[in-house]
Amino acid sequence: MTRGALALLAGAGAVTLVAACVRPLKPGDPMRDLNRAQREQFDRGRAVVEREFEPDTGLGPLFNSPACGECHEDPVAGGGGDEIERHIALLRLDGTCDPLVERGGPVIQQVATPALREALGIDGEPVPPDAAVARRSTPDLLGFGLLDAVADSTILARADPDDRNGDGISGRPNRFFDGRLGRFGRKALVPSLRDFNDGAFVIEQGVTNPAVPVEETIGGDAIPEGVDPVPEPEIDRRAIDDTDAFVRFLAAPVPRSLDQDGRRGRKLFASVGCVGCHVPTLETAKYAIDPLRAKTVAAYTDLLLHDMGPELADICLGDASPSEFRTEPLMGLRLSSRFLHDARAGTLREAIELHGGEAAVSRDRFRALSEEDRAALLKFLASL
Repeated sequence: MTRGALALLAGAGAVTLVAACVRPLKPGDPMRDLNRAQREQFDRGRAVVEREFEPDTGLGPLFNSPACGECHEDPVAGGGGDEIERHIALLRLDGTCDPLVERGGPVIQQVATPALREALGIDGEPVPPDAAVARRSTPDLLGFGLLDAVADSTILARADPDDRNGDGISGRPNRFFDGRLGRFGRKALVPSLRDFNDGAFVIEQGVTNPAVPVEETIGGDAIPEGVDPVPEPEIDRRAIDDTDAFVRFLAAPVPRSLDQDGRRGRKLFASVGCVGCHVPTLETAKYAIDPLRAKTVAAYTDLLLHDMGPELADICLGDASPSEFRTEPLMGLRLSSRFLHDARAGTLREAIELHGGEAAVSRDRFRALSEEDRAALLKFLASL
C-alpha cells in the first residue's frame, strides 16, 4: 500500500477506501466477522461436509447419499442439489398425522449397502403400501444460521391462523414432537439448526453420532446382524460440532444489483401481495452469538405454514396438513434451476403459476399484470 493510501486510511477517506477493498461475498463463503476459532471450525466443518463415507467408515446400511456435499453441492458445498427424496406419512381419520417412524418414515432411504442387499435382497427401504408419498428436492443451506437466530417471538408475531386481519393469509406455526417451534424443512417441523444437522447424518447417510446414536430401521424391522460393521456412534461430537459450525456460518447469498426494471419488479412483488408470506426481511435475536446477533436478513420468508391449495398437497407432518408448506426463503433464488418443494417447476414463472390456496389471489394479480410488468417482477426474483 502506498504512503498516500495510508494517509487516506488515517483521514476522512478511510471508510470509502476500506469498503472498496472488501471482496464481495460469494456463495459458500463464511460470514464476515468470524473470530479465528469460528473460522477454523468452519473450515473443519467444510471438510466433514465434503467427506464421502463408505460402509467400513459408517455409511448405511440404508442411506440416500454417501456425503453431505453429494446433495448440497450446487454451486458449492452447502448449496442445493438435483436429488429427489421420498418422504412418507399417513393422515389418520381423526385428523392426526402419523410420520410412520416405526415403519421407516418420514424419510425413505433409497440406497442399500452391498452387505444389506446381499442379506435381504433389497436395493432400498420399502415404502409402506398405505403411506402417502411426497417428493422433496434438496434445498441450499446458505444463510441458515441467520434463520436459526431469528427469535421464536418474531416468527409467532406474524402468525394469524384465523385470518383476523382479513387479508386472506393465515400463516401458522408448526411444532416439533416435543412442542418446540419449528422453522426448518418444507413443513417447518425441525426447530433448530442443530436438530437439522444432527438428524441429517443418520437420516441421509446412515451415519450415527452422539446426538442420534441409533441406526434407522428397515421399514420398521431391525438391521440384520453383520451388515453394519462400524460400532455406534460412527462419528464423534467434534465432527458434528464442526459440521454445525460450517452450516451455521455460511453467508447468506448476496443479491445482484437491480436496474430500473428490477427495482420496479421489487415494487410489483409487494403490490401483488407476495410479501404477505415472503416477508422481505427478518431480524435475528439480540442474544444470538456473534456474528449472528442483531442482523437483518433478506430471507423473504415468515417461516410459517400456509395452505398452498390441493394441487401442491402431498403429505402431512406434525401440525401441517398435506396442503400446508412453510414459506420458502427466497434468498439465493438465483442459484436454483428447479423450484417448489418437489422441483416440479422449471421456471420462476411456472412456480408462481402453481401457487394456490392462500397464494391464489397474488397469483391471479400476477397473471393480470402486463407482460412487461411480469417480466420486471421475474427479473427482481432472479436477482435474489
